[in-house]
Amino acid sequence: MHHINVVLLEPEIPQNTGNISRTCAATHCSLHLIKPLGYSLDDRYMKRAGLDYWQHLDLHIYENIEDFYEKNPGAVCYYFTTKASACYTDPVYPEDVFLVFGKETKGLPEELLKEHRDTCVRIPMWQELRSLNLSNSVAVAVYEVLRQRSFGELNTQGKLHTGEVL
Repeated sequence: MHHINVVLLEPEIPQNTGNISRTCAATHCSLHLIKPLGYSLDDRYMKRAGLDYWQHLDLHIYENIEDFYEKNPGAVCYYFTTKASACYTDPVYPEDVFLVFGKETKGLPEELLKEHRDTCVRIPMWQELRSLNLSNSVAVAVYEVLRQRSFGELNTQGKLHTGEVL
């Protein structure tokens, strides 16, 4: 099985993490949270945003980024940042990939980006707009990897209540 991992470095807004947890559960991705978190994992806004999906989430929590790297040796990471020149659609993502996103207010630390400049990618945006919402960025990234894999084991057909396929 080809696995997609979503990594949030020091996320701050519980609703974003809730929405991301729902995306991860619906796409069978793992979610990795790196502390410090800007909220409690029991936060009602976070739980509400992903409530129906929380029990389906493969969640991993780390004390800091060093703890993340130590527990995921050899992880192939792609760092999503507005500072990159490569587009997120350029790479052919490997079987087991970690899509790394920074905190809402600051993104990923520039030192981290410099260390991994070959795997930094951006989502194109209009002119000098600052950034997309974190949960939207994660969804764009996850679905690009899934698209490259022809959506894997995801259900790609819908049905009407009568059972008829459109």
